[in-house]
Amino acid sequence: MEFRLSEQQRSLQMEVRAWLTSVMRPEMEGFPYSEEERPEELRAFNKLLAAKGWIAPAWPAEYGGMALGAVEQLVFGEEMAYCRAPNGGRGPAVGYAGPTIQIAGTEAQKARHLPGITNWDVVWAQGFSEPGSGSDLASLKTSAVRDGDDWILNGTKIWTSHGHYADWMYLLARTDQEAPKHRGISYFLLDLKSTGVSFQPLLNIAGRKGFGQYFFDNVRMPADALLGEENRGWYLATTTLDLERSNIANAGAARRTVDDLVAYLRSLPGVVANTTRHRLSQHAVEVSVATMLSYRVASILASGGVPNQEASLLKLFLSELDQRIANTGLHILGMHGALMPGSPLAKLQAQFALTYLTTVPRTIAGGTSEVQRNIIATRGLGLPR
Repeated sequence: MEFRLSEQQRSLQMEVRAWLTSVMRPEMEGFPYSEEERPEELRAFNKLLAAKGWIAPAWPAEYGGMALGAVEQLVFGEEMAYCRAPNGGRGPAVGYAGPTIQIAGTEAQKARHLPGITNWDVVWAQGFSEPGSGSDLASLKTSAVRDGDDWILNGTKIWTSHGHYADWMYLLARTDQEAPKHRGISYFLLDLKSTGVSFQPLLNIAGRKGFGQYFFDNVRMPADALLGEENRGWYLATTTLDLERSNIANAGAARRTVDDLVAYLRSLPGVVANTTRHRLSQHAVEVSVATMLSYRVASILASGGVPNQEASLLKLFLSELDQRIANTGLHILGMHGALMPGSPLAKLQAQFALTYLTTVPRTIAGGTSEVQRNIIATRGLGLPR
């Protein structure tokens, strides 16, 4: 692992940093889920990225990317996160839907769907979880039945991030009711404007539009909605989940939050309590650890390897670190820390009450902390199941 950026990587870092400085405004900084309230602004920002070729910089050039390596992609992501640049649904599209289509799609599917992502004409959402089928995803009940050349979809999907402004969904549905539960599932690409699709917004714990539930009532999907082989969707889904866990998380946002707290305390008169100084010092060390874990995952990917327990370790550590930093922010701001965005008395853009609430699902989404610890124990340490 190389601990310093190359000259080319440093140049990319400076280019991205300068561009973000020129386009970012304070009101564009999207704290967790608050950005979901402004979908048109999100689309406009991502259109700016698309014009730069920066929607999916790590993708091959033939699919609209810049063919950057994993380390370069991490450098890009760190700068975006540190500036709190809006996301607007890039994660599901760029991290999961697009790469899975590249792996398993036909040439026609690639030509249809990939340019829509890199041009940011289409927003994607994930349709995996269902009520009662979360961690035990293979128990899903949503079904797709063949009807001539079409498929008829019935069921429901829940916890669909970005669902209230998504255009397409990649989803799993049961296509063989008699097969063992892992073997009768297929992977589909669904146009959410199809007849029979309805959506119910779900407010998250902070009262923001973060999730939603989709319902499918005899939705007719064309034959080319099937991605990969019929009844082999579970194995393709595990590829998507591996992409999710290897979609290199970074500590850029955590570093920015710690920097904001340090700057705030420096602006106050008087001496900062030692306990507070120690907490922030601890977080600064933890942010550096998370950064090294990120680059470890990137280095494995850059050398052609597949991170497994390394990605789980990063996900576990960073999601729990986000919660600890949010707790510290509330502690430092005192009564002001409980204020939500929009309050005239808010300090530090009232980020901590919102962040504290919305870091709760960080240790659930993408594989719970318990699941990550099991992966680290069995695959990383070789412990028995």
